[in-house]
Amino acid sequence: MITEIIVGIAVIFAGLMALASARAIWVAPDALTRTNVLGPTTCIAIPVLLMAKLLHDWVTDGFDPNDTVRAVLSITGMLVVASVSSFYMGRALFSTCLLYTSDAADE
Repeated sequence: MITEIIVGIAVIFAGLMALASARAIWVAPDALTRTNVLGPTTCIAIPVLLMAKLLHDWVTDGFDPNDTVRAVLSITGMLVVASVSSFYMGRALFSTCLLYTSDAADE
């Protein structure tokens, strides 16, 4: 019973994080800022959802090492991919912003 409450709170927390990130993307002034505000969703909300699912599976079906390894690999892989892709998107957007800024200054 208590674990279901914990899982429910974790899911609600992750949903609120995703909603807050969506709102921040909506009001962000430029593309570089929009890329950077995805951090709470990709680095906090999705891992919390995966851990909540793992906790629910442990309570209902018992401990399964296969599920644990898959959850750990999923969280690790997602964090690595999110950080690398955010880095490259940020570099590309920053260089694009510099290009347009220098073109505007020349005119």
